[in-house]
Amino acid sequence: MHVHDLLRVDSLDLTLLWGEGPLLDREVRGVTATDLEDPARFLQPGELVLSGLVWWTPGDDRAKVDRFVSALAAAGATALLAGEETHGKVPDVLVDSCRDHGIVLVAVPAHTTFRAITEAVYLRQWGELSRRPTDHYALPENVRDELAALLAADAAPDVLLDRAFAHLGGPPCYLLSATGRVIARTPAAPPLTARQAVKALEAAGTGPTVRIDGDAGPYDTWYLHVGGRADAPPRAVHEIAEVVGGYRRQAAPRQAAARRAADGLVALLASADAGAADGAALEAALQACGLPAAGPYRVVLAALGGAESGHVVSALAEALRHSPGERFAAGRLPGGEAVAVVHAVASDAEDSTPLAEVWPALTACRPQAPLHAGVSAPVTAPGDLNSAFQQARYALASARAAVPDGARVTGVEGLGTLAELLAGVPTEVRAAFSSQVLGPLARAGSTSHRMLLETLEVFLAQHGSWARTAEALHLHVNTVHYRIQRIETLTGRDLSRLDHKLDLHAALLCR
Repeated sequence: MHVHDLLRVDSLDLTLLWGEGPLLDREVRGVTATDLEDPARFLQPGELVLSGLVWWTPGDDRAKVDRFVSALAAAGATALLAGEETHGKVPDVLVDSCRDHGIVLVAVPAHTTFRAITEAVYLRQWGELSRRPTDHYALPENVRDELAALLAADAAPDVLLDRAFAHLGGPPCYLLSATGRVIARTPAAPPLTARQAVKALEAAGTGPTVRIDGDAGPYDTWYLHVGGRADAPPRAVHEIAEVVGGYRRQAAPRQAAARRAADGLVALLASADAGAADGAALEAALQACGLPAAGPYRVVLAALGGAESGHVVSALAEALRHSPGERFAAGRLPGGEAVAVVHAVASDAEDSTPLAEVWPALTACRPQAPLHAGVSAPVTAPGDLNSAFQQARYALASARAAVPDGARVTGVEGLGTLAELLAGVPTEVRAAFSSQVLGPLARAGSTSHRMLLETLEVFLAQHGSWARTAEALHLHVNTVHYRIQRIETLTGRDLSRLDHKLDLHAALLCR
């Protein structure tokens, strides 16, 4: 299939914005969807790139657009298909950049789904492959029938992969999540760590990889990857991917029911009287989620910024699935945060490190979306879950305050400093405390007040040493004494007292 063939599919209603001559005759070898600002490592030569342009906002400079388009050009993409739904139209700056970098640009109207485009490409490819030599064959009819029967019997993905690839000689094949989690593998496929799996997906030429989109956003994407077999029949691999897609669609009602049960548990924990909720209600909610009636439990709260905020539950669930021994239920609060109650493995109950370790891979799915999480200490009884919920909420606030525009996981056991503890206090409360303790210095409207604040910060940093403070500020010791006396007068605090020093230090941290 070539780019110009796709433009002739009337049902897609695509519009060519820029492209000419030989560029429209380039062969399409696959399709990938991305809204990463720099998607180069996820692209393969010859692919069509679908983008909803979530990574772009009006007012962004040309350099940002050029980085995206140049990544497509460097990866050998055949064309960019840009969705009009996010911004109403494809921005002119993108048209100019594609023209300059030699990338065909096609507008996708809001009523045309990316799934429809993907299906149109693969259906055309399969039709072409069926007319090629026998090494590009499709699945035999008896294999299709067997896989259909296994799907009807609700077979696990491992079984589906094993039977699907058996007639190809059983090559090593993996079903991987977007973060490198191994969902299933054939018997010939050696175990992979998440890091190794991500590298396998990024490496070109290691074997065919087919993307299998889910319904819950970018964190819910799967990949069928055939390792070490670049000659695997493309049509057969795509048909197997469609079988896996059927498995996902078949499991969707069960997942929706589990989500409703989790939302009920989350609502119970978040309600004003959850601390006084009777044990029977909590136990019933836990049972409905498939969780044991006794701990240890942890509660995790996660928040996702930007346009992807609606996918926060799938993001948190994907992270938690990297610990297969732990059962969990994940739902969403009305305010948008995701909440998970995790039945922790006893050996890991005191440690939130596993979640922190997988967070970078999760963040890589959407680097432009701030992603934070707070983790409670372990609790043993259902009645303690509300206190764990409050701990996780506080830890989440601390994570957000520490890295507002980035990604971070904070466990309450990691709140080891006064600064980390105060970071979780609401901004309004911190501001009120700082203003009350610092008094006139909090406003720092005059040069003298700013000078006194600087002296206070250095004095506390030097552990109350007059000499070291004078040296650091290049002042005479008598001048330091005078300034400290002024600070004590204005704040009503005595800097010879430890408790007053702590008050002032906390007030500075709260500014």
